[in-house]
Formats: sequence, structure tokens, C-alpha cells
Amino acid sequence: MVNSNKDQQAILDKLGIKALNPMQVAAVTAIRENTNTVLLSPTGTGKTLAFLLPILETLDPSIQEIQAVIIVPSRELALQIEQVSREMGSGYKINAVYGGRAGTKDKIDLQTPPSILIGTPGRVADHIRRDNIQVDFVKTLVLDEFDKSLEIGYEVEIKEISTALRFLNKRILTSATQKTKVPAFMRINEPKTLNYLTDKKSNLTLKTLVSPSMDKLDVLNKLLGNLGNKNGIIFCNFKDSINNVSAFLSKKNRSHACFFGGMEQLDREHALIKFRNGTHNLLIATDLAARGIDVPELDFIIHFELPQRADEFTHRNGRTARMNTNGTAYIIKWGNEELPSFIKGSSNLELSDVSTKAENLWETLYVTGGRKEKVSKGDIAGLFFKQGNLEKHELGTIELKQDCAYVAVPSNKAKALVSTLNNSRIKKIKVRISIVN
Repeated sequence: MVNSNKDQQAILDKLGIKALNPMQVAAVTAIRENTNTVLLSPTGTGKTLAFLLPILETLDPSIQEIQAVIIVPSRELALQIEQVSREMGSGYKINAVYGGRAGTKDKIDLQTPPSILIGTPGRVADHIRRDNIQVDFVKTLVLDEFDKSLEIGYEVEIKEISTALRFLNKRILTSATQKTKVPAFMRINEPKTLNYLTDKKSNLTLKTLVSPSMDKLDVLNKLLGNLGNKNGIIFCNFKDSINNVSAFLSKKNRSHACFFGGMEQLDREHALIKFRNGTHNLLIATDLAARGIDVPELDFIIHFELPQRADEFTHRNGRTARMNTNGTAYIIKWGNEELPSFIKGSSNLELSDVSTKAENLWETLYVTGGRKEKVSKGDIAGLFFKQGNLEKHELGTIELKQDCAYVAVPSNKAKALVSTLNNSRIKKIKVRISIVN
């Protein structure tokens, strides 16, 4: 049970964090001391940890029911918070439920109720209607990125959830924008509001490139050739645009992943995993990737298609130049196309003829066996070091899930490692290993 600064420091040590940032310190204190808290802070500033720490302090280990519900607008954010919660090592059961996942998996997870339930509005509301979850012990409700949830039409479901949770004594709302009003149905009176949106000193540079052709693909390719091995997201407005850009970059042998709402959930997860661990340096995405996903620090983002609204522009740009780091947002327009009025402060960029291709240094391997089988990251690392004969610097990121793991390895050794390690044993469990396509 987390109930002291010593416990909090132990969690930070597990996460590899030396200390909370000023926003997180203020948020933890505010949530502890207030019934209702509204936290406004830019994407990437650490809001998840800021509300999870004080929530853990409120949990009663003697109660074997759900005590806190966290509502999020996307599957990826649900999975991200679930991952962070488990890595904190609190000892409490935590589960995520979301659309696109089989309902049978939810039922299995909910047979033993978690202390913290994380979910998308539609899926959580559905479980409440079906009496799949007991809500009488829920004391804390978090609406994370609540502005995004309301924007994409979840207001009815959120109202239904809020109404069903009759015994709340703590409400926490977070947002990366200031424009959205707190809904009246949340019954929040005189909340403690922390606003860090105006405190952010932007290290973002805006550059505009002009394309002579409407498809803009040649200019995109030339820009990528100038950027080399840097990490970034190429933003498009539509799925068809992503498919078009992806086909073009594939012909140019530029490694990349795609991410948009119409993809199968597993494909979306694989795209983000491979982007996080360096298998791909580029992610082609819709505004679904503008916030609420866990990705590494980005060197740049590219507005391949111009955003249609000011908040879309802000959130896309928020993926780079985060937490006092520098970043660049490239805007590609064609001919005499006028930039929207909300795009200001951009300077024109002339590209050199340098054409560097990002090297595909890493490959991602899938390993059966995860937390449910008591498999740890150390167990997996041991297998790759001892039997796979990898040096320490050759083992990349390991992402451990409930029933599997993903391991980044040198691309030139991936096939040999699969051949050597497939059907090996970890803790007497035979594991299958394959390359993630």
C-alpha cells in the first residue's frame, strides 16, 4: 500500500525516475487535498504519474472490488496507463478494457475485480449496464484527456458512468487544452484547477516547404532524405492518404509504420511497439497519434496534410519539443495553397540534395509468455544473453505484456536468434519466438 513519501520514492526508483517535476509535485498535493481537481498540462509532461500516485494512496487493500475508475478516449492510452500502473509495482490488480478487444477477455479479467479499472467510455459503460462490475466501492473517478473524449462524442457514455458511480468522493479531470468546459453532469463544484498550459516555453521550430505538385510526395521524400536517422511522425488527415504515403515510401525503401483508427487493434499495438523500440524511425498517422499514446522523444513531426483546426495543429506539434527539448514541425503545402490563419511564425525552408536513408538497425521479436506466467524482463534478457549470445549493447527495448513480450534485437541477427531460441524454456515454460511482421 502506498502511504508515504518513502513508498512514493520506491515507485519512482522502479520507474527509473529521479524525482517528480514541478507540475507532478503540485498535482499530487492537490489531488491528495481536494475532492475535485482539474489538471491542465501539455502532452508529454507526465500527467499519468501525477494522478496515479495519489490514487494508489487512497486504495484499501482489504476491499476486493474496484475502487478507482480511469476513463480515457483511446485504446492506446488505456494500455499505456495500464502498463505504467503495473510497472509501479504497487501490488494492486489493474486492468484495462476497451473497444476492439474481445469481451470474453474482459470477463476473464473482471472475474477477480481489479482495484483500478482503466477503460474507454463505451466499454466501461457497457460493463456497468451488464452488471459485469460492482461500482459501490468506487470512490475515485479520473477523466484523462476529457476534452478529447467529449470531442469524439463520448458525452452520453461519460454521463452514464458518472451517474452510476454514486459514492464518489474524488474526481480528477485532465486535459492538454483549455478550451473545453467541465460538463455539468460531473457535479464538480469549485475544483482545484492547476493550469500549466501557459507555462510551457516552446522550443518548437516551424518550417514550411512548398511542393510544385499537389501530391507533395517528392518533397516529402526529399525532406526525409535530409533528416536521415531522426525519429518523427508524418501526419495525414485520412486513412487513404496514409495508405498512399505508405505505398510511396515503400517503393523508396523507407522503413515506416502506419497508425490510424481503422486498423486492427493488434496491428496498432505492433506499429507503436516497433516505433518505440527503433525498428521504425517513421510513423505515418492520423490525429489519433497526436496525443494519448506512448512514443519516444521525437525530433520532428511533418504536417503532410494541413490540420483542419487550431487544436489539431497544437496537439500534433506537441509530440515534439516536449519537456524542454528541441523539435521541428515541418509543414508541406503545394503551390499557392494558403496556410490556415492559426499557423503562424513559420519560415520557408529550402532543401539540399542530400538523400540519406534511415538505417533499419533493429528488428522486433515476439516472445510467448508474459506476466501471467511470472516471466520477467530479466528472464528474457537472460535467455538472449546466455543462449542467444548477445552482448549487452545488442539487446534493445523489452516490452513485457500479460501474455507475451516484444524484444528489439539487431536486425542482422534477428533470423539467427529466432532459429536458435525458438522453443527455448524460460522458468520451465517453453516459449515460441518469431519476427513481428
